[in-house]
Amino acid sequence: MLKVGLVVRLVAKAGKEEAVATFLAGALPLAEAEALTVTWFALRSGKSTFYIVDAFAEDRGRDAHLNGPIAAALMANAADLLSEPPSIEKVDVLAVKLGK
Repeated sequence: MLKVGLVVRLVAKAGKEEAVATFLAGALPLAEAEALTVTWFALRSGKSTFYIVDAFAEDRGRDAHLNGPIAAALMANAADLLSEPPSIEKVDVLAVKLGK
């Protein structure tokens, strides 16, 4: 059962939009390797706004993800790719519907 999650908003610098998209798409294998990350989405809204939305069974998984390789790579590249610091929101999962 999914209980907690993250919603991360990223705004790309002008001219870096496709680099952010490529970075996020390339992070999928890292997310797949995280045993405690149950769901992980990289989303785009408009030209320059992106989101990472993920969910976990418990705080331990969320904390592991926040201290894992995706977060480290994001923070290492943030100054080059993003026009503002990532907005990281810890959220509670209220309801879930996943496909089969």
